[in-house]
Amino acid sequence: MTPVSAGINPLLTAMNEAPIPAAAAWLRQYEGGAGPAIDLSQAVPGQPPEPVLLDALAAAAASPEAARYGAILGDDALRAALARDIATTYGGEVEAADIAVTAGCNQAFFVAMLTLARAGDEVILPTPWYFNYKMTLDMLGVTAVPLPCSAAAGFVPDVETARGLITPRTRAIVLITPNNPTGAVYDAETIAAFQRLAAASGIHLVVDETYRDFLPARHSGTPHRLFAAAGWRDHVVHLYSFSKSYAVPGHRIGAVAAGPRLLAQLTKVMDSLQICAPRTGQIAIAGTMPALAEARGRMRATFNARAEVFSAEIAAVDGWSIGSIGAYFAYVRHPFNAPGEEVAQGLARQQGVLCLPGAFFGPGQDQYLRMAFANVGEDRLRGISRRLAAFRA
Repeated sequence: MTPVSAGINPLLTAMNEAPIPAAAAWLRQYEGGAGPAIDLSQAVPGQPPEPVLLDALAAAAASPEAARYGAILGDDALRAALARDIATTYGGEVEAADIAVTAGCNQAFFVAMLTLARAGDEVILPTPWYFNYKMTLDMLGVTAVPLPCSAAAGFVPDVETARGLITPRTRAIVLITPNNPTGAVYDAETIAAFQRLAAASGIHLVVDETYRDFLPARHSGTPHRLFAAAGWRDHVVHLYSFSKSYAVPGHRIGAVAAGPRLLAQLTKVMDSLQICAPRTGQIAIAGTMPALAEARGRMRATFNARAEVFSAEIAAVDGWSIGSIGAYFAYVRHPFNAPGEEVAQGLARQQGVLCLPGAFFGPGQDQYLRMAFANVGEDRLRGISRRLAAFRA
């Protein structure tokens, strides 16, 4: 008998199924006894876009221009607007020519990896890792080299440990800050140390800052100075998502900031993959970015308030603790002598609390659960302690 996987890429068949849909199935078995279900599984904005952006989206969608192909690397207006925003946020010199607009940040990572590495190469990925990035590397045949991050260090990666992992096949080191799944925010000196390591090693530093507009209240000032460093275009790749900052995940708008040598090759990937990112969101956001700066600040304050409520709820339950918490996520240590996936399934089925097990984010994470609190209102977050206390693994 012919195997069912015959003719299918074995790099894909060897992978686990997509984690979010797999976890969502657990909640369908919840019977409602603990109250309305609480979905802490996915980092999605819990509010609609601002009215000014909704109006701009409607106008853009009705325009003939939005129905046409755009430039491969994105609309000039949005590239220029994001370059200004990056320069304002971080300092340094960033130009529209340094920007490529993609269909979401996952695509930004995909096209960056396809540009930087080929099958058999290596990319250093801190663990716990963002599962979609590990999946991308697996399907490309690129080896994800784990860079363990410990709870004792606040889940911040160590540059000397990374140095020891670099081989002749290493093409990049990936950092995510604020981190998914742990929420950890990497300090500026750590990021600078990784920049120096990448430059000295002749590899790229890929920094995903999807959640950079929602830093915890304790973090102020410039997140890092990568763009102020001479020659940053030679070895730094910055990834960004408009989805979270502007509450438009369905419009799939992300971005890459990098130097001309990389973007020239990335253009080939984009042209073969999607031609251009969706136009409606590009047109609307380009015209409203300055007007939405205050709204981004309000969202940050809202999420920080939710973080405080969530932290208090976890602190009220014996045996449970927060390993790390940040802009969108908390990495929560559970007290049970059981695999994290078993605990997460049980929480969903018994208590209607859906979260993701640490095992989804790499090896050695069974004692942890990732809980995405930012998209859940404070009224819904209050009472989670009661559900956790009632849960029996």
